[in-house]
Amino acid sequence: MKIREATEEDIPGIVEMLANDELGKKRENYKLPIPRDYLLAYEQIANDANQELLVMEHDSTKVIGTLQLSFLQYLTYQGGLRVQIEQVRIHHAHRGKGLGKLLFQYAINRAKERGAHMIQLTTDKKRPEALEFYTNLGFQPSHEGMKLHL
Repeated sequence: MKIREATEEDIPGIVEMLANDELGKKRENYKLPIPRDYLLAYEQIANDANQELLVMEHDSTKVIGTLQLSFLQYLTYQGGLRVQIEQVRIHHAHRGKGLGKLLFQYAINRAKERGAHMIQLTTDKKRPEALEFYTNLGFQPSHEGMKLHL
């Protein structure tokens, strides 16, 4: 397994993984050719030094996992740096093999390399298996998250 920063060629595979569950089907628009909005978002992510869109590939050909790291500078914690993890997915055919844990170990190491003091994430309450996965990795439900969709 190899973990690396995503390229534009990876975007269709990433979007396919994002759309491949009950929640993702409602909010993603996976089709080929991939809609332009995804490519524009990728360009912004790729050109932002505080964003890392990562992929895990198998046999150097197939993207089987992804997550995004956002490095957030704060004044709290004496000017501390936090990392927000979003859009975590492992391809459905590769789940249950420990790959998600490997992807998170890589992400945690990236956060440490950049000097972050904390990693935070949210997960939808409709995904209890994700909550259990994150808890098993050592994440603690210390705050109540709230969203306002615009």
